[in-house]
Amino acid sequence: MARMARLAGATRTTRIICLANSWKRREHCIAGIDPATGRWVRPVTDTPDGSVPRYARLIYGAEPALLDILVIPLAPAGPDFGFECENRLILPGTWRRAGRARPRDVLRYCADDDGILHTPGPFVPLPFLRALPPARRCSLQLVETVKFAARQSGQRDNGMNKWQGALVTRAGQQLIARITDPVLVLRLEAGDEPSDHCLVTVSLSLPWRPYEREEERCYKLIAGVIDLVPKAAPVLDLSDVPF
Repeated sequence: MARMARLAGATRTTRIICLANSWKRREHCIAGIDPATGRWVRPVTDTPDGSVPRYARLIYGAEPALLDILVIPLAPAGPDFGFECENRLILPGTWRRAGRARPRDVLRYCADDDGILHTPGPFVPLPFLRALPPARRCSLQLVETVKFAARQSGQRDNGMNKWQGALVTRAGQQLIARITDPVLVLRLEAGDEPSDHCLVTVSLSLPWRPYEREEERCYKLIAGVIDLVPKAAPVLDLSDVPF
């Protein structure tokens, strides 16, 4: 309680362009770019996985949508789980929506590194991440794709399908990863796929150790997809999305 009181006394708000509102275990992960600094921000709670519950993230009863400009009370830092340098602790206060960004407003934040989130493969070994200097660790990246496809990969506990995405970036990077963007999943369930030309937010999962391996791994996830090609896509009511 004393810690929260100290944080509340120094409450400040941060403006972010929302680029992910994705499933994280039983709750959600919210992330975006601070346009004032060009840096990623992931609002987190002081819980074992940092996920953001529904009561904390709703704005007048509505879920944050991709490209919403959000104003959120955040501490200067937050629990980073040993590798997530973008995390900022959510402070008491009201979240606000301050407008909408356009896809072209965030194109400048796309990264064309040698590998998507450090490595060419579908995961990053946790020891590798922790060996990097803190300033070089990143667990979120925005990429521009020239090819994007999705396929079913199983079923969720709620009966909905699991989906996997395969993408190729403008720089030629390739990735196959699980899709955790609820809005995209609803579109895919309805038979509507995004175009090849998209902005994709790739995020790292919390560490997980496959039973046949010794090292913990952070798997890459497709956490947010913004279609860059205008088309007659179905208009979705976010209240129907299985958040």
